[in-house]
Amino acid sequence: SGSCRHCKHYVSPPEVVADDPHPAILFKAATRTGDLLYTCTQTEILVWQLPGFELRHHLSLPAFNDVHHVRPTARGTLLVANTGLDMVMEVSFEGETLRRWNVLGGEEWGRFSPEADYRRVLTTKPHGSHPNFVFEAEGEVWATRFEQRDALCLTDRDRRLEIGVEKPHDGIVQGSEVFFTTVDGHVAICDLAGGAPEIHDLQAMTPGERALGWCRGLWVLDRRTVLVGFSRLRPTRARENLRWLRHRVGLRSNPGNRPTRVALYNLAEGRLVEEWTVEQEGLNVLFSIHPAALEAAGS
Repeated sequence: SGSCRHCKHYVSPPEVVADDPHPAILFKAATRTGDLLYTCTQTEILVWQLPGFELRHHLSLPAFNDVHHVRPTARGTLLVANTGLDMVMEVSFEGETLRRWNVLGGEEWGRFSPEADYRRVLTTKPHGSHPNFVFEAEGEVWATRFEQRDALCLTDRDRRLEIGVEKPHDGIVQGSEVFFTTVDGHVAICDLAGGAPEIHDLQAMTPGERALGWCRGLWVLDRRTVLVGFSRLRPTRARENLRWLRHRVGLRSNPGNRPTRVALYNLAEGRLVEEWTVEQEGLNVLFSIHPAALEAAGS
């Protein structure tokens, strides 16, 4: 419809955030299944009943740090991309850790301690992998790995999807294919059987020469058309990622001019169809995109 509406305001309780005057409190990538929305903050999992956003479940564990994504499973459990510990966890709704995977391989905890409360730690950067999304396909658990530019099967480590073009987010399964975004504005489509990804350059489809913004958040309408999220590039973010900004648009550009928005692209025709800014409701960072209508919602 093109309209934008503020639906929920939430502040994490002080006992589950970093011991810092200005802890980061924001929602990251979510999963919608039916009328339930599974969301995460840096240190919490919250399940909301839609459309009224009634809180149905809250979970916070000492191991949580910089959580980026949560997904329910058919087993009645939750898969958590616990980014700050370079880890993916499978937990029960009661808070029992059933499985954990070090996405870099090796010991489960890697360089971290099972005794620490990482909710109280402001940051564990630099991350070795920065897993930011978790998905299931063909009965296996996968993680999207930012630094390795790939998706790794955690339950069968011989399987890996190479993305390559830039650092990825997302991991939307559509049949035998998985759709990803990259930070510099590509959509990569990988076949679960392997092989080179199909790459779509959104910068080339978008009028103008300014940087698109930080590309992250994806909803696949069909194989031709996708909704993609872009977050306004903050000055600090621009400095951290000057390498790809220089490569994509040149130093003469002003990367901060494009607002935070959702854009509709026709991949088959190679064009931007429409876009909607969301900053008017105070939304300056996008992590995921989900359908508003119940009948359109899925996992």
